This record gives sequence, C-alpha cells and structure tokens, in this order.
Amino acid sequence: MKTLQFLVIGKNQEILETLKRIIENNEGWKAQIQSNESVCYDYIKDNQVDIVLLSSGLEDQFEKDIKVFCEELDQEVKVIDHYGGGSGLLKNEVYSLFPDLQP
Repeated sequence: MKTLQFLVIGKNQEILETLKRIIENNEGWKAQIQSNESVCYDYIKDNQVDIVLLSSGLEDQFEKDIKVFCEELDQEVKVIDHYGGGSGLLKNEVYSLFPDLQP
C-alpha cells in the first residue's frame, strides 16, 4: 500500500491538530501540520509530499502562490482546498485524486 504524505497548512492550531488526527486514522496516511506559510515552500521542496491540504485562515494570495509552486515543482503534488466537513468528505477528496487507493 502506498503511503500518502500530507502537508496541512492553516492558521487555526486546533483545526490543524484535528486534521492531522483524522488523516492519520487512515492506514498509510501521514501528516505534518504547519501554520507558518513561509516555511512551506522549503518543506515541500525538501520532503516527499503527495498532498498539500489548505485549511482555514490562509491569505488568498498565499493559496494561489502555493498552488502554482506545487504545480511547477512536481505535477504529482496535489493541492486540496479543505475548509471543513467531516472525515468522509476528506476521504472523498483524497480518493478522487488517488482512485487506486480507494478500498
């Protein structure tokens, strides 16, 4: 089974920690959380990241810039705008990008 590596970016620490817990409740899914946008670019360059999950509180310009950065860096890095909903919604968002992983 492929391990999915997530970078979850947002401004609300409680939400970030909840998302990390939800993500890591799935076998083979690992998450790092980050609230400091300026370090995200280097993290993505220096680490294997499959999914960048954008959570709440981010500036519009950062969201646009990180999407372009990910696309230009590696076509395989997927970006998900995730602003709420249950764990089922998150799973559906992930499985739509990686249908081969769907159980």
